[in-house]
Amino acid sequence: MACFIIPMIVAVITTVIQKIFSRKIEKLKLNILNILLWGGVALLAVEHTWHGELVPWPPFLTAMANPVDIPFLIHEITMVGGLMTTTVFAVWGLIIT
Repeated sequence: MACFIIPMIVAVITTVIQKIFSRKIEKLKLNILNILLWGGVALLAVEHTWHGELVPWPPFLTAMANPVDIPFLIHEITMVGGLMTTTVFAVWGLIIT
């Protein structure tokens, strides 16, 4: 439902870091990491919208409408989103080495 939130937060942070320190950290190739993160976020947002889990009106995430589903939502954000972000970082690490 909301597994794309952690990769999105990380993508925002790495994009800001890339913009601010572009000359100093050029060898890290953050542009590759940002492409991987933003691509995954976009794909997951489209997929969640397609399945009706993400809507254009508040509360935006359909699981937030029912308070009983909020613990499942938090679990998915932390576990699935965290694992996806870790995997993206691992792939990026393999690419830049």
